[in-house]
Amino acid sequence: MGIISRFKDIMAANINALLDKAEDPEKMIDQTMRNLTKDLGEVKEQTAAVMADEQRCKRELDECNSEIAKMQSYAEKALLAGNEADAMKFLEQKAQLTTKQTSLQQTYDVAAANAMKMRQMHDKLVKDINELNSRRDAIKAKMKVAKTQQQLNEMTANITDSSSSFAAFERMEAKANAMLDQANAMSELNMSTEESGVDSLAAKYDAAPDAAVAEELAALKAKMGLQ
Repeated sequence: MGIISRFKDIMAANINALLDKAEDPEKMIDQTMRNLTKDLGEVKEQTAAVMADEQRCKRELDECNSEIAKMQSYAEKALLAGNEADAMKFLEQKAQLTTKQTSLQQTYDVAAANAMKMRQMHDKLVKDINELNSRRDAIKAKMKVAKTQQQLNEMTANITDSSSSFAAFERMEAKANAMLDQANAMSELNMSTEESGVDSLAAKYDAAPDAAVAEELAALKAKMGLQ
């Protein structure tokens, strides 16, 4: 009955404490259920064997009782027929069977008690396995939710850390804007310089009419003898 003792130890243990020690509670649960299922198979075999033994003892006891009743009946018939000697033989056989009956009854009582205990143990094991199966599903569901929550927490932490990346982008954008402003300013200055050169060149040609006027003035003065 070692399997029964091990089963009792498992059921008496603090399952939650075992799960706390396990690195992976889901694997621990599955392994525990596999062990219990294996134990159930062994308990079924032993229960069937004990029940078969009970049935055998019951059959032998019934056969003995039947023989006792038969010897009683034959003894009565022999007496009615006036054969006391035959009746005595039947009663002697009945007495031997009665002694055997006592032994068979004791054996059957023990076998019946063992069968009842094994059947109760089997039924309890089946009930406990079904209950643990339900708890396993609930625990696995909680583990799944916990893992999802953990992933969300990690994602949230990563999103929080990304604020430094945004700050870096903002600095790069500000630097790009400054470079663009500087380039635009330089372009504006270059355009101003270019416009200044054109203006000087135009002024050169704009002064040409003034020279002609001066020449005409000089000619007029010569004609008038004012030189």
